[in-house]
Formats: sequence, structure tokens, C-alpha cells
Amino acid sequence: MADIKRLGLIAGGGDLPKYVLAGAKEQGLETFTIILSDFADAEDFPDNSHPFRLGDFGKLIKRLGKEKVDSVCFAGIVKRPDFKTLRPDLGGMKYLPGVIAAAAKGDDALLRHISSIFESKGMPLIAPQQFCEALLAPSGPLGDIDITPAHRDDAAQARDVAREIGRMDIGQGAIVAGGLVLAVEAAEGTDAMVARIRMLPENIRGTEQARRGVLAKVVKPGQDIRMDLPTIGSSTILAASQAGLAGIIVEAGNAFILDKGRVAELANEHGLFVVGLPPNG
Repeated sequence: MADIKRLGLIAGGGDLPKYVLAGAKEQGLETFTIILSDFADAEDFPDNSHPFRLGDFGKLIKRLGKEKVDSVCFAGIVKRPDFKTLRPDLGGMKYLPGVIAAAAKGDDALLRHISSIFESKGMPLIAPQQFCEALLAPSGPLGDIDITPAHRDDAAQARDVAREIGRMDIGQGAIVAGGLVLAVEAAEGTDAMVARIRMLPENIRGTEQARRGVLAKVVKPGQDIRMDLPTIGSSTILAASQAGLAGIIVEAGNAFILDKGRVAELANEHGLFVVGLPPNG
């Protein structure tokens, strides 16, 4: 951390970028924030910041150089763009073919390619967890409810399925109930995947009165954990509750839990477990 003189925060949607910015300030780092205006709200970053569209990639790189940024951190939700309508600026045109080729191989390949562009400009990638370590999932239950033996088989299977789709760079999450795979995460994201469970017949899923099934969110095998760490928050708990799930498992130290106090409160209120399991378990 001592060799970072000025951090460039590339802020997408959600609350994670705000936690990163606060943590960087607490560590005494000067920070310039790139607000990805397609996803983030400029009002959340009023100081030392500038909004850019995804298509303004050339201008974005140039501005970071002008600001003398020597490291970058990606944080927040950024959805895959429609490359047919992206309209890159003149400076970004030269990067577009490589970005499209990487995107065809999956999200992880795309993120690796983008990070390599910044690194080639002398701006190495810094993991957001270096600025908000307190958000990382602890080992064991968050809240008063622990996973029970009745749900451990579903949890183990959901974790294995999530790892398998992660190996294929499809997604990070899966849901299993009674040994049956109910859903896997793809481009729609976790909350939308969980919402789909409610459309399934009640005889194969849980209900709010009789909870069944476990959501697992795990790091993709071989994933660069400096980008796109699995993340859950209050909306995940509410979606899981409405879908009749029994609980959620993540890897301790390898997932963000946004607003842990509120997540624990909601989990207790709705009768769900949220548990951090060993990454190698």
C-alpha cells in the first residue's frame, strides 16, 4: 500500500464503491473516482471525480493519466454492454476489437483483458478488499441461525455446481433444494436468478412457511479475486426469503457482505441462515 500515491477508483453501481472510497480515505490515500455513468450515481461521489460512459474508454484512460493515478480499483456492478451500440470514442476504438474478442470467452476473460489494459499503462490493479476488509464474509453464521444437518447436502451440492459453472465462466451462484438443481446464475445476476425460483412448482422448492433449498455464491476457479468478488446484501436476503430458501452460503474471506448488520437482522427476521464456509471445504 505504501507505493500507491494516487488511486483511481472505477465505480460501478451499488454500494461497494462507496465503501472502497471511504476505506481508501481512512488509509490516507488520495483518490480520483471514475463514475461509470451508465451504472453509478454522480451524487454519491461529489469530490475528485468525473463521469464517463463505458464508450468513453479512451477519454477515461487519458484522464487517469492526467490525474497521475498509479493504481486502479474496480468496484460495483457493471453489466456487459451491447457492443453493437456502444459507440466508443476515438481513443477507445483501438481497444474495441480486443475487448470484443475477450468478451466472447466469458466475463472473467473480459475483466482480465480490461485489467491488462490499465496495467500496460502503468496502473496496476488493486483489490477492493484492501480498502474494505471488514465487508468480507466471516467464518460461520452471520446472525443467530446456523446451517442445520438437513441442509448441508444441498449446500455442498450448490457449492459444487457453482464452482462447475464458474469453471466454464458462466456465473458464481447456484441453488439446490432436496438434491435438485433449481437454478444457476448466468448473465441476469444473483437476485434475478433467485426470483426465478418463485415461478417453480411448490413441490420442488421451499415456501416462506416451509423453507427448503440453499443458494451458494463462490469464486470462480482461477478467478482474479481483485475483480468481481461474489457479493450479497439486503436485497439478496429478501429475494431468498420470498423464494422460500432456507439459507445462503458463501466462502469465508472470499465474498463481500454489504451492511452486515442489516443482513444479519433480515436473516434473523425471515428465518434464514447466512454462513461463511471454508473456501476449500
